[in-house]
Amino acid sequence: MDEILQLIQRHGPALLFGFCFLEAAGVPIPAALALLAGGAAAAQHVADLRVLALAGLLGLLLGDVILYVVGRFTGWWLLGILCRLSANPESCILSSADRFYRQGRITLLLAKFVPGLSALAAPLAGSMRMPAHEFLVLDGLGAALYAGVYLALGYLAGDAVKQFLPVVAAAGRVIEVVAALGLVAFLAWRYWQSHFGAMGSRALQQVPKADVSDVAAHSDAAVFDVRSHGYYEPDAQRIKGAVRLEPNRMATTLTELPEGKPVFLYCTCYREATSLRVAQHLRQLGHHPVVIEGGLERWQKAGLPVEPVPAEDIILLPNFGRK
Repeated sequence: MDEILQLIQRHGPALLFGFCFLEAAGVPIPAALALLAGGAAAAQHVADLRVLALAGLLGLLLGDVILYVVGRFTGWWLLGILCRLSANPESCILSSADRFYRQGRITLLLAKFVPGLSALAAPLAGSMRMPAHEFLVLDGLGAALYAGVYLALGYLAGDAVKQFLPVVAAAGRVIEVVAALGLVAFLAWRYWQSHFGAMGSRALQQVPKADVSDVAAHSDAAVFDVRSHGYYEPDAQRIKGAVRLEPNRMATTLTELPEGKPVFLYCTCYREATSLRVAQHLRQLGHHPVVIEGGLERWQKAGLPVEPVPAEDIILLPNFGRK
């Protein structure tokens, strides 16, 4: 502990700023321990409590503002990424958006005390278009509460903190080793799944693709839009005559596949990821779909006809900026 106090004495504000910034930016670093140590250092008169509090507050705010801006510019796409591991991504997107819309203000005040939630609250506020001034006020209050609580605990229980921190540090090293082993196992499993599983790269390479010009030449073709995120933008467009095929509810939409017609699928994903997975699933069920190479983007670049998505098919996510 004496070494920690000496470190804080020499680099206290910068060290605390760095810990708080990295944690707020989503890096799994225990800023709470740094704040406790800072409070204990102030109690030992080796650091100025007010300077440490300001440094911690600024670090937390800067990290949150960066994630808020990321959420602001990525919009609903961020919710799709956060829900990627859900069994039903679209349901997750809608429920997460609605829940944060109703409880986002309280969440911003308390999120930093909940592991994992801290890194999600700020980008969600941005993606849900929470006004910047409102976000800064609420997030600032939450950051001040978080930093204040742990600094005060460290200051009031300085001697106890001196005994406690080395134990926590040792336990943290054990947790890091276990987490690293778990991460290696998870990555190995994901690698096997992505290469050799039923939806792995080797299986998806067998799915046939077609150029947009070939698809346009089929006047009797059935074209299906399988974008995994649905239609969450008011100005969304699709290939003219295309029909929505919901990839997250395949069991209830397979009846829409026509008999005796060529079936083409498209999406807006990188390398047609969603189209390939839907096509592979349909192939396993005995269908013979073909993926449109380049998806909607290549179709539009070729100057082929598109149409606005009907208003009844668009789901507007809750939005703090929309009354």
